[in-house]
Amino acid sequence: MSRLAELGSKLFHPQASYRPKIVPTQKRIRALLASQWLFSTTSAKLVWEIPYFPQLWIPRSAFTEHATFTEDAAISGIQSSTCKLTLGDKTIAALIVPDSFNSELAGYVKLEFRDLDAWFEEQAQIHYHPKDPFHRVDVLPSGRHVKVTLEGRTLADTGTEGGVMSLWETNFPGRWYVPATAVDFTLLRPSETKTGCPYKGSASYYDAVIDGKEYKDVVWWYENPTVESSAIKGLVSA
Repeated sequence: MSRLAELGSKLFHPQASYRPKIVPTQKRIRALLASQWLFSTTSAKLVWEIPYFPQLWIPRSAFTEHATFTEDAAISGIQSSTCKLTLGDKTIAALIVPDSFNSELAGYVKLEFRDLDAWFEEQAQIHYHPKDPFHRVDVLPSGRHVKVTLEGRTLADTGTEGGVMSLWETNFPGRWYVPATAVDFTLLRPSETKTGCPYKGSASYYDAVIDGKEYKDVVWWYENPTVESSAIKGLVSA
């Protein structure tokens, strides 16, 4: 069974307690596939398929007339089916819920986020995954003295210079970001690791090397953070 078929089986569980949270959004949601607009809607729904962040489900009626759906066999036990969606020279998997189904998601289509060329809310591109409207990031200046040590060596020490920013993100512990001038870069070397977050942006990492032993990705920073996290631009955390 495909991942979308398994998802369908879970979403329409007969016990309501197993069903995910569903929240409508009035933001204009659009996406590109094969360099063409696949859909445009202000009636998308955010669905928490997993607890950590939602996915966007799109009304079937919002898709361009040039997109074609080819239905697979119905999933056993529920009235929904996996499909193949084709636009131009690209074909991707989809999960579609019939209008006749007794669900908030009746008439909606689920696509894998990574299968599309780009997603947009209003005119801003959505990176990595859709944002959770109940998740927030607060970046606050802090007067705290921050010192970071590893194996008895000091990686960073703000001393009396200040410049510390604290970052508070829903469901995560506070993080402390310090000026690069407080960091001992002789103990660090650039890592090839890159990670991404829709709330903060793309992070780059450093490995620490102490007495010949490597400690992977212990330090990170955001060269070009998102607008909401712009106050940590160029600062370093561990």
